[in-house]
Amino acid sequence: MEMIDFKNYVDEKACITVPVTLPGVSNNVNLFMKRTDLVHPVISGNKWYKMKYNIVEMKNLGFDTLLTFGGAFSNHIHAAAHAGKIFSFKTIGLIRGEEHLPLNTTLQTAVDDGMELHYVDRTTFRKRETEEFLNSIRERFGNVFLLPVGGTNKIALKGCAEIIDQIDIDYNYICSASGSGGTFAGLVAGLKGSKHAIAFPALKGGEFLEEVISDLVSEYTGKTFSNWRLNTDYHFGGFAKLSKELIDFTHEFEQLNGFELDYIYTNKMMFGIADLIKKGFFKPGETIIAIHSGGLQGNEGMREKVKKFG
Repeated sequence: MEMIDFKNYVDEKACITVPVTLPGVSNNVNLFMKRTDLVHPVISGNKWYKMKYNIVEMKNLGFDTLLTFGGAFSNHIHAAAHAGKIFSFKTIGLIRGEEHLPLNTTLQTAVDDGMELHYVDRTTFRKRETEEFLNSIRERFGNVFLLPVGGTNKIALKGCAEIIDQIDIDYNYICSASGSGGTFAGLVAGLKGSKHAIAFPALKGGEFLEEVISDLVSEYTGKTFSNWRLNTDYHFGGFAKLSKELIDFTHEFEQLNGFELDYIYTNKMMFGIADLIKKGFFKPGETIIAIHSGGLQGNEGMREKVKKFG
């Protein structure tokens, strides 16, 4: 595999591991956050680690266009467009739903970075992995490198597994929010059966991710591991849903620690960790690493929702 010198563009060494304080938690559990959000200002957090080797694969296979999928506020669409700009390949985004003008900041930034947008109705979007739909894409757009929703595929796991090697302190648990399952599957692969890992799905009905993650891990490593679990108790009603309690927690966390969480993924995970500490799931003296998976650009689209809670 030909390697691109990514160090000219991103700084994985900037992804420091920092101690954090949780609102209302006095138990002496040691909690740290791996700041993968600092890897790049736009291709932030897990999006970089998932995309990294897909870019290498695309270039090696001779593709000059990446086609991918996402919603109107998708961190992945935002990151993919910018990756195309800095690594010199074309990008096409198939966006779930109808076009709304003016474009929101996420999609306008993607267009400014050179991404060509096309809109797909929600029923068709759900069929995006069927052979019929994939054939229609090839007929319409020609020879393109397809990257699934959220950037999750087997190749993505290689980059996410490297996050484990970049943690320089000992720990008992690693925790990650989960959307499409790829980041967490990569972390499980990187752990190779050691430590414990917990995924916090950001969407309601996230139990399906158990099979997705298990399949991704076994496809990538050829093995199955039993050191991981899902906790589906902290979705707050569904994807991008909020509550006053969650918003207050998020604001207090930011005041205590001096950096932002995103409103869709990491704040729910951190709330979940705080609650589990209070309930005694994590024991005094144990050390937890929580992954800050970036996505802060999405906060712009959540501000109106946040305001409604006062």
